Amino acid sequence: MIAGKVWGTTKLVEANGALEFHRIEMKKGGVCSKHLHRYKWNGFYVESGIMLIRTWQRDYDLVDETIVEAGEYHKVKPGLYHQFECIESGVAFELYWAEFNHNDIERENVGYHIDEDEEETIHLTPSTMYDETDFAGGSTLYSSDGTSITIDRDEDGPYVKT
Repeated sequence: MIAGKVWGTTKLVEANGALEFHRIEMKKGGVCSKHLHRYKWNGFYVESGIMLIRTWQRDYDLVDETIVEAGEYHKVKPGLYHQFECIESGVAFELYWAEFNHNDIERENVGYHIDEDEEETIHLTPSTMYDETDFAGGSTLYSSDGTSITIDRDEDGPYVKT
């Protein structure tokens, strides 16, 4: 489907869980909205014509202007306001993608090791448990699934009462 815009037209070529790919026909003098994408990168490859891309930076009070000519590519980071202007009519391809975050992990617990020669060991984390008293002897802790354990204390310190 081709969608009309004030600056020309856009046609979705591919959209899936990893990216979006559009073919755009831009008209000289056409300017898209100033906008940002919170999580997506925005890339522009110009096949013909000339495109000016403005990017408002957060680190300093300037607007970067990049001229992209036929055969050239430019990308804009997520979270930055940007806008393109068509200096010379032509065709460009617009690509959107979210960057894979290598630190994208949220642990509910720290895991454990089962030793068949020992009694069961339970590891707790603040994100999954809360206590009634503050870990004084006899405190009962409840997990998010409704199960509970009791912490007791002796001369060696706190332990899980079985």
